[in-house]
Amino acid sequence: MNAPLSPDFLKAQSQFSTRLREIPYNYTSFSDKEIVLRFLGEEIWLIIDELREKRKTGRSARMLFEVLGDLWVVSRNPYLHDDLIENPKRFKQLVEAMRHRIKSIEDRSFGNIKVAQLTTAALAAVFKFEFDFKDAKRFRKKVLSKLKRHTKKHNIQFDGLARVSHVTDATDWRVEFPFVVIHPDKESEISHIVKACIDLELTIIPRGGGTGYTGGAIPLIPMTAVINTEKLDGIGGVEFKNLPGLSESVPTIRCEVGVVTRRAMNLASDAGLEFATDPTSADASCIGGNVAMNAGGKKAVLWGTALDNLASWKMVDPNGDWMEIERLDHNLAKIHDIDLARFKITKFDENGIIPKDNPEILEIPGRNFRKIGLGKDVTDKFLSGLPGIQKEGCDGLITSATFILHKMPQHIRTVCLEFFGNVSTAVPGIVEIKEYLDNVDDVLLAGLEHLDERYIKAVGYSTKAARSMQPKMILIADIASDNEDLVGIAASKVVQIANSKDGEGFIAVSPESRKRFWLDRARTAAIAKHTNAFKINEDVVIPLPKLGDYSNGIDRINIELSIANKLKIVQEIRRYLLKI
Repeated sequence: MNAPLSPDFLKAQSQFSTRLREIPYNYTSFSDKEIVLRFLGEEIWLIIDELREKRKTGRSARMLFEVLGDLWVVSRNPYLHDDLIENPKRFKQLVEAMRHRIKSIEDRSFGNIKVAQLTTAALAAVFKFEFDFKDAKRFRKKVLSKLKRHTKKHNIQFDGLARVSHVTDATDWRVEFPFVVIHPDKESEISHIVKACIDLELTIIPRGGGTGYTGGAIPLIPMTAVINTEKLDGIGGVEFKNLPGLSESVPTIRCEVGVVTRRAMNLASDAGLEFATDPTSADASCIGGNVAMNAGGKKAVLWGTALDNLASWKMVDPNGDWMEIERLDHNLAKIHDIDLARFKITKFDENGIIPKDNPEILEIPGRNFRKIGLGKDVTDKFLSGLPGIQKEGCDGLITSATFILHKMPQHIRTVCLEFFGNVSTAVPGIVEIKEYLDNVDDVLLAGLEHLDERYIKAVGYSTKAARSMQPKMILIADIASDNEDLVGIAASKVVQIANSKDGEGFIAVSPESRKRFWLDRARTAAIAKHTNAFKINEDVVIPLPKLGDYSNGIDRINIELSIANKLKIVQEIRRYLLKI
């Protein structure tokens, strides 16, 4: 039985915890040190630390932290900011109260030079706060005056709700609130809005559904305009088009940037076709993000990522000019399978209608789009200079896109494979399954995803096998063919391979049962919201044979970091206890 902790230790631990967070109203992830550095600078933090060590602070320190708490809570709470803008008298009282506290610190300093440096820095911070606050109020009027010429007034939002709603994406990282959020009604407004923001010297962030895990939609500086494109949700019907360089018409669908991915998928499905780009976030992500991120999904194994399925797309570049990029000689399959990919880039006038110059033809070797062993070249973010794709909004704002659609073979089987051995045993089985299906004529691997052990636990997975333990890894795959006998044989063979690798397999035939098999994979997007406090959720591209090494490596890193953090906490507590 553990001995009870002594009262002296509990008191010291309590004091240690309090010392970590002494600035009031600080419910953010920022430490007291980070807040002091932000408002007063590193030199002042060193002075505070020095005075604390000499026990020359007490009430004065509390008053200084109260000032910093007021500065912090207003700067980090747009709702308070709005309230103070609407109540100038209240704002004046707040500033006067902060100055009064600083004066009280000064009066108690007894000529201490270090304390004088503190009060001087604190007064400067309050002066900057007051100036910035009034300047922001004036700048709001200027921004509104300029932007309302190009979109409706109610589409230009400075309120707390709009700013809080656009401070982060699915990563849940928060750095700065945007200054303004803009919701254009029409695609044609985008160019004018971008040019107005450039004139106002605002940093521009395009944003759709906010489902990204790269932090691309997160403002890093206060003077930021977020252009939310969710209202640009126009979508056409399935249209057979004659694409440049092709002799036969091809089924396509044109979507504005704010169309939710699932809508495009459903519309294609209603016509008996497949929309190939289907990320896990399909129920919330938007078309613009799919293009800007070069999104994939379970069907990428068959038809590739967004780039492979784009016929054309329209965008506004960083200068606010229109451009359209059109794929030439589309191979209607993965782009890296051809020797040379060709694109026509046309720039237009400010209305996006009349071409400005002769089109530019961009030619890129197909092999440049993929890296051997990876399948997707994550080392080339520039993507050989192809505008818009995979740039996460950094080289322009996508406004609409036209995708080619595919015809899925008539018969589909979904297999769910549960592997109960370790990852190193399961991965060779996955590799063998992939190689087998690649070499079977008239049978296609139409979808492929895996769930590792943490996701299996997180989604509350119900094991299909008659075993008491949960699987270490799950593989879900769609196998398709126009020959029902062949697809049945292939599905059975896949299950046999899984059985040989300490796994068990199950086959779903009806659309309802197939959907249930895929449901657990879809749920991983939702559970990520609840794990991002301790988990960085990123898409990674791993050579399939190295998947086991990758999973084991991540586990090792997690264990090592966890041990290191615990040891650091123990060392800090020990260091503090030795001082008292």
